Amino acid sequence: MGQTCSKMPAAPDRPDGDFARFFRSWVANPMRVSAIAPSGRRLAAIMTREIDPAGGPVIELGPGTGVFTRALLARGVPEPDLTLVEYGAEFIPALHARFPAAKILQMDAARLDELSDWPGRRPGYVVSGLPLLSIPAALRARILGGAFKVLRPEGTFYQFTYGPRPPVSRDILEALDLAAVRIGGTFGNLPPASVYRFERRG
Repeated sequence: MGQTCSKMPAAPDRPDGDFARFFRSWVANPMRVSAIAPSGRRLAAIMTREIDPAGGPVIELGPGTGVFTRALLARGVPEPDLTLVEYGAEFIPALHARFPAAKILQMDAARLDELSDWPGRRPGYVVSGLPLLSIPAALRARILGGAFKVLRPEGTFYQFTYGPRPPVSRDILEALDLAAVRIGGTFGNLPPASVYRFERRG
């Protein structure tokens, strides 16, 4: 890299700054941000196509620049039904600017089981943009287990991955009594991705 760009940075609510913001985050911590660019629209469409807008609140883990968030809104999910859980402080201002009616929490997704403020309706879905393959197995288990403590009994968890298999081992799935189903994939993403739905067995 070696040079400092003199161009003024894009405003937090403008999408033309997304790649730069995402790339800076990847350079700073490639294990936390596993891709060098935000997810594409094709992947976002697969990640959200099973979401029923009337199916209750939706939790999004690692929304980053909001690609999946916009897809959820396009599906008809009401913005007040969205809870965006983002660890990276660099993404928070843009998320607030773009999705002012959503609940935005800057926190570690491994603490998801601490959330209990769901008046009236428990969440029906979790949509995850987390780089699970870059996260230690124990934390993967905690994230997934915490999500299913929050979700309704019939709730589902959607996760994309860049690997050829589910990003959660069979041992973890058996310990949590969960099943993983591949629902699609796309070569139009950078890099190519597969999407899995996690659900309770039986």
